[in-house]
Amino acid sequence: MTKHTKHQLDALIAPTGGPAWTTDHANGDHFTGGFSSAPAVAGYPHVTVPAGFVFGLPVGISFAGRAWSEATLIKLAYAYEQATKHCKAPTLAERADLRAGQLYRTECCQRLG
Repeated sequence: MTKHTKHQLDALIAPTGGPAWTTDHANGDHFTGGFSSAPAVAGYPHVTVPAGFVFGLPVGISFAGRAWSEATLIKLAYAYEQATKHCKAPTLAERADLRAGQLYRTECCQRLG
């Protein structure tokens, strides 16, 4: 029995991934994982929509459902998009806000230390 059935859920909802990061040429990327891999590997439907911005860079929210629930996921994702209006036309910034990478490194180092 899946969590969807046991708890009568239409979808599982989670952040698609962490905020974008700057590349650290000495230590490599700081990818923190994401929710979108699990449904893909399991073969379940999944849709991602814009969920806002962190330091001016977009983040997403994921909706994952049981097998053959694509119509329900699209309805949920569309309703979320219409309610939040997070989808914005892309722009080209004059410069990047590098605080996101610095905050991430500081937070990780504090957890490891």
